[in-house]
Amino acid sequence: MSTESKKALQGGEFLIRESDPQDIFIPEEFNEEQRMIAQTCVEFLQQDVWPNVERIDHQEEGLMQSLLVKAGELGLLGISVPENLGGFGKDFITTMLVTEMTGAGYSFSVAIAAHTGIGTLPTLYYGTDAQRTKYIPKLASGEWKACYCLTEPGAGSDANSGKTKAALSSDGKHYVINGQKMWITNGGFADIFTVFAKVVDPKTGEMDKNLSAFIVEKNFGGITLNPEEKKMGIKGSSTRQVFFNDCMVPVENMLSERGNGFKIAVNILNIGRIKLAGAALGGAKQTMNLAITYANERVQFGQAISSFGAIQQKLADMAIYCYVTESAVYRAANDMELAIQGAKAAGADHAKAWLKGAEEFAVEAAILKVVASECLDFVTDEAVQVYGGMGYSAESPVERAYRDSRINRIFEGTNEINRLLIVDMLLRRAMKGQLDLMGPAMKVAEGLMGIPDLPEPDESLFAEEKRMVDGFKKAVLMAAGGAAQKLGLGLGDEQEIVMHISDMVIDTYLAESVLLRSLKSASMKGEAEVAEQLAMAQVFIRDAADRIHKNAKEAVSAFAEGDERQGMLMGAKRFTKYQPFNSVKARRLVAKKVIAAGKNPF
Repeated sequence: MSTESKKALQGGEFLIRESDPQDIFIPEEFNEEQRMIAQTCVEFLQQDVWPNVERIDHQEEGLMQSLLVKAGELGLLGISVPENLGGFGKDFITTMLVTEMTGAGYSFSVAIAAHTGIGTLPTLYYGTDAQRTKYIPKLASGEWKACYCLTEPGAGSDANSGKTKAALSSDGKHYVINGQKMWITNGGFADIFTVFAKVVDPKTGEMDKNLSAFIVEKNFGGITLNPEEKKMGIKGSSTRQVFFNDCMVPVENMLSERGNGFKIAVNILNIGRIKLAGAALGGAKQTMNLAITYANERVQFGQAISSFGAIQQKLADMAIYCYVTESAVYRAANDMELAIQGAKAAGADHAKAWLKGAEEFAVEAAILKVVASECLDFVTDEAVQVYGGMGYSAESPVERAYRDSRINRIFEGTNEINRLLIVDMLLRRAMKGQLDLMGPAMKVAEGLMGIPDLPEPDESLFAEEKRMVDGFKKAVLMAAGGAAQKLGLGLGDEQEIVMHISDMVIDTYLAESVLLRSLKSASMKGEAEVAEQLAMAQVFIRDAADRIHKNAKEAVSAFAEGDERQGMLMGAKRFTKYQPFNSVKARRLVAKKVIAAGKNPF
């Protein structure tokens, strides 16, 4: 096996294959150019976004558009766009870094993410050369702004049930689009709409089973907008209903081919999910910094509240959640970049290569969307608590962060849908022969009733944590394999069981990601230099063990009975056990570092 093939982990394969710490990418490895790009993002937020958040939230006429133009001038709208189309042509890791840094921009982060992601990528990845040449340079510069019209009043998670129609005109030169779209981000000022509709058969009048996609310019006419939606948060983000009334779209503006719209939507959402994870991570880190600053400045009982254990635990838990999420985000980003490079080496062009990477790691993208959105919600909630009464005041920056965060568990497919997708996609890959899950699952099942092997003495760093992560994988294989064997095709109808298994998968991926990052960091800097990072990994992996044990018990008890259930419950306990650990001491160590730095130092 070559070194290259050894490194090229396939989507979902983390469950059945051990990864080497040296094969993953960690944020400590950002190069100088990437750090400079990140600093450009920070300076842009400091100078143009954060001082204007009130004006942005009040949707001051023309302000959001001007910020997008400024971002375009800085190159932030074209990071992943090829140079021949007016972009910088950077890799996926750099793209994720920009997404993370701009994710701290409150409502602006939603506008830029929608423009550069779902607004631009359908044309970039599925457009013809002529379509790309016409639209992409202007989208990369910010001259034109983009939105994405998929959701309808009766078609949310079930996007392919949309009723918007596209009928070929009598002269065959246009598709005439009629229908209604809702929750359209950037809808109020977009110049370009990616619209999903079903083509009508001119002979029968029946609509196609699957969606098609079209590039629609606002100046085509036939487009009207409802007033801005009044929302709980992200108030500065333009969100409109869009109506198409005999909108005449040239036939050459169909994206890809007829009936391929649903596939376009799914693949763009795969990329959208991991990019949302990056943006949510950026928002979480910014909110954490606000909480640390406030805890150091707020004095009660004659001392800063950061000196109190209850506050220190909160700050430590914020740091741990962000560190673990970041570890997983950039691990997956690197895996996607390797898949992109591999596809290019095999002859794929830029668009096909990026789509291949997104499709290959769709499971990991769904995992990260769930994890990062819930990380952001946790951090903003705890930040409000650290601020106390001030956190509930609209004068406080964490009040806005709290409201803005909530949408992320709904964006890009609800977290419930994504949890169901994680298991569904893993099993589909297994059925297609792309991922051998059942072989390892059967091996775990066979070993349940046997006497477990005693582990060899191991004095290496994180020996117990390595054993624990290996046990987590066995617990997942045991529960997923047992459920699939017992319930067969009916497993999809047992959503509660699927959700429990999905949470086991999520915790396993996070635990291994933070373990690998910690080991690599220690090898680069020495254990003493990364003592706090090692402590964060130790705390998280043990917390994950408790959650995995609980989810395994819930899942197994729902589908197994008698001796089979008893054996699997014993297995769940065995696979998640660990030695006593002083998590209070570990969290205090992390909090001390955070408080001394006055910000997230990791």
